[in-house]
Amino acid sequence: MQNPKIRAVFYFFFLISAGLTGCSKAGWPQEPEVSYRVENIPLPEGLSGEVGALDFMPDGRLIAAFRRGEVMTYHPESKKWTFFASGLQLPLGILAVNKSEVLVMQYAELTRLIDTDGDGRAEQYKKVADDFGISGNYHEFSYGPVRDEEGNLYIALNATSSGGRMRREVARGEINGLGFRSEGMYSAVPYRGWVMQLGPGGELRPYASGFRSPNGLGFDQQDRLLVTDNQGDWVGTSTLYNVRKNHFYGHPASLVWREGWARGKPAELPVEELDAMRTEAAVLFPHDIMANSPTQPLVDDTNGTFGPFSGQVLVGEMNRERIVRVMLEEVGGVLQGAAIPFMDGQGLRKGNNRMAFAPDGSLWVGQNASGWAGDQGIQRIVYTGKQPMDVHDINLTAKGFDLTFTKAVRDSTALRKSNYEVVSYFYKYHREYGSDRTDIKPIKINEVRSSEDSKRISLDIQPMQEGRVYQIRLENLISVTGDTLDNSLICYTVNKLKSRK
Repeated sequence: MQNPKIRAVFYFFFLISAGLTGCSKAGWPQEPEVSYRVENIPLPEGLSGEVGALDFMPDGRLIAAFRRGEVMTYHPESKKWTFFASGLQLPLGILAVNKSEVLVMQYAELTRLIDTDGDGRAEQYKKVADDFGISGNYHEFSYGPVRDEEGNLYIALNATSSGGRMRREVARGEINGLGFRSEGMYSAVPYRGWVMQLGPGGELRPYASGFRSPNGLGFDQQDRLLVTDNQGDWVGTSTLYNVRKNHFYGHPASLVWREGWARGKPAELPVEELDAMRTEAAVLFPHDIMANSPTQPLVDDTNGTFGPFSGQVLVGEMNRERIVRVMLEEVGGVLQGAAIPFMDGQGLRKGNNRMAFAPDGSLWVGQNASGWAGDQGIQRIVYTGKQPMDVHDINLTAKGFDLTFTKAVRDSTALRKSNYEVVSYFYKYHREYGSDRTDIKPIKINEVRSSEDSKRISLDIQPMQEGRVYQIRLENLISVTGDTLDNSLICYTVNKLKSRK
């Protein structure tokens, strides 16, 4: 084959047949194989890569705080890391104020770091707030800050672990009934187990109580404060709360710091009395099924740049290579909704502790371990433009659920009852560590209907009860274009039912 033109044509068709040109056999560019691509961000040599906090500055730089106290900036275009600050104690939250100033939540205080001369390094470290206690216990982590639309800041304070020591000077407080080590997490110093509010005037005030290990705060697009909590004593399975002022969310230790409290050790109150006081979680994350250690809730505010789930909430997960997606709705004046895996594996690591959206709409994820299951490093998740085949939303109806999909579902699979498995159960509220799924009930599917555009599937089921998780598995559903589901597991927390008319 001496003719170079013939040889070139032969070679081009060989590449097409081998799939090496990026074109289909018809000559058109091929659609990406995945909807989301995970990229690893290289870290500076010698830096311990356990990430405590991430945010983006107005000029597009990433700012990251690391477990050993370093704060660094990274320019996505030049791929250059720059030292910003050091010497912080276990920073677990950061909020960029402007291109030269950030707020960092470290172990013992909320700190303002300021680059006064524009050289990219912070020259000033200023205390913003520290009006809360620390006992020397290893588990007294501090989280936040996040800001509401009125300019208030919110931080969260871990309860104290019975598995760790306190300083002798503080331990004397146990004589006064403030600590109760033998009963799990406790609160020997103010305001352990609270979410705190810092007003524009600088006063730090107790805002809501009842938290165990609230490793994640965020706001949704309705300016509702969302806080995750981790399974343990008094927390049957991990949770996402819609936190409101003066509400109690279940872990009794913090109640000793409620104004006017004079009832001794809260954990010794009858469980029924504590249960009547508490506000239920908006969403439960079934343990070993959906999430074991949820972290930061982050609303997708990218207006579609990150894919079809704009307005929904993503939640990090420490114990597996997963990010969870949460779909919320209000029923009877109560916020509730469902959790579904957003991403499993695909190169994603464990320990997904902190997340932030970049100006270009990509999602940056920082990993941490802190001695538990996890990992370290920073990864970037990019939407490739390929529409995923997934549940876009789920809504409670009077008879069951409406599932809306990102693509039309083939009726031959959508209308087959055997393609749906539904069970319901609840978790016990008690002082023991966690709870098994309790009273697991198979749920009968009475009818399956498909909408005219084949994107919505209605499940009529029974029984429907409040105070239960409805776990739905979808099997063998295929889009009209032949795509299989990316995720087949949904867990909807029913706090309130819709009345049948």
